[in-house]
Amino acid sequence: MGNTQVQNFTISSPEPLLVTIQPPEEVFCHQDTHQTLQTLIQLYVMPSFFLAVLILGLPLNLLSLWVFFHRLRRWTRSTVFLFNMTLADTFWLLALPFLIYYHLDHLYWRLGLPLCVTVRMLYHNYFYLSIFFVTCINVDRYLAIVHPLRSLVLLGRRKTCLLCVAVWVATLILSSPVASMTLIQTCPGSNRTICTLYVLLSDSRESLPFSLFCCIVGFLFPLLSICFFGLRSVRELRRRCLRPNTHNKQHRLRQVLSTTLVLFALIYLPYHLSRNAAIVMRAVYPDDPHSWRTADLVFALEMSVCSLIACVNPVFSCITGRQFKKEFNSTFAVLFSRCPGMQVASAISKRTRMTLRKRQGTSTVTPGCAPPVPIDPNDNVG
Repeated sequence: MGNTQVQNFTISSPEPLLVTIQPPEEVFCHQDTHQTLQTLIQLYVMPSFFLAVLILGLPLNLLSLWVFFHRLRRWTRSTVFLFNMTLADTFWLLALPFLIYYHLDHLYWRLGLPLCVTVRMLYHNYFYLSIFFVTCINVDRYLAIVHPLRSLVLLGRRKTCLLCVAVWVATLILSSPVASMTLIQTCPGSNRTICTLYVLLSDSRESLPFSLFCCIVGFLFPLLSICFFGLRSVRELRRRCLRPNTHNKQHRLRQVLSTTLVLFALIYLPYHLSRNAAIVMRAVYPDDPHSWRTADLVFALEMSVCSLIACVNPVFSCITGRQFKKEFNSTFAVLFSRCPGMQVASAISKRTRMTLRKRQGTSTVTPGCAPPVPIDPNDNVG
C-alpha cells in the first residue's frame, strides 16, 4: 500500500501500521476548499474584529498619548501607570495590520519567521501588560487611601518609573517561551506557510505548563490582589465615614473597582478559560483532533473579543484619572468643534455653562490674593 491521506491522519503501511497525527495547523491549509465554521471565523470574523479595533482604537490611543504629553502638567503615580498601559495598547495596535493581512490572505504568512514570532509575542505580552498595569492602578488607589503619607515614601516618582520598567521586563520574560513555540509551518504539497500559535500545537507538553503558569501568575494573582486591596480600601473609607469628601472617594473607588472587575469577568477570565481548554483537550485527547474543534472555535472567538481591550482601556483611563478625563474630554470637544455642524452645539454648551456660573454667583476669574488650595494626600489619581 502506498501513502494515503485521510483528513487529519497520514497512514503509511509497510508493516507495522503507523498512524501519525498531523499538527492541527494543517487544517488551516485547506481553508479554500473546506467551508467550515472554523473557516468563517478565521477568514472573516477575526479580521473584521481586528480591523474595527484598529480603526477605533488607534485614534483613541494616539489621542490619549497626545493628552499625556501635551495637556497633563502634573503626573501622579496613576498617570504613569495609565500612560504605560496606553503605550502597550499602541504597540499592539501597530502590529494588528500584519494579522489582518494574514487572515484576509487565507492564512498565508508571507513575512518570514522573525515577524511571525514578533506578532505572536506582542499579543501575549500586551495582554499581560494590560492586566499588570490595571493591578498597579488598583494597588496605588489602596496606598493613597489607606497609607496616604507612607505611600509617598514607598512609591515615589522614581520608584513608580522603576516599577513600570520592571513590569515591562517581567512580561517580556513571561512571554519569551512564545518565541520558541512559534513556528512557520509549510503546508503539505505546497509552499504555503502558516504562522502557528502555541495554543494550537498538537504537542502540549510545553504549551500546557506554560499556559497554566501564565494563568496563575498573570491572571489569578492580580485578580486576588485587586479584590484584597479593594476590600481593604472600601473598609477604610467606611471607617472614615464622618470625614469630608469621604462619599466622593467611595464613589470613585467603587467606579474603579467595578470597572476593573468587569474587565476581568468579561475579557480576561473567558480568554484564559478558553485558552487552557483548547490546550487541555489536546492533552486529554491527543489522538482525536475532532474533539478539539469546539474548544478551538471558542478560543478563536475569544481572541477576537479580547482585541477590544485596546478600545476599552482609554475609557478605563477616563474613569480612573479625573484630570486625564477632563483634558481628554476637552481635547475631544475641540476636535469635534472644528467639524461642520458641531460649532453650534459647542457654542450652546459654552453659553449654558456661563449661565449656570452666573446663577451660582461664581466668577470665572480667580482673585490674585486667593489662598492656595490644600492638596489632599489621599487623592492620587491624575
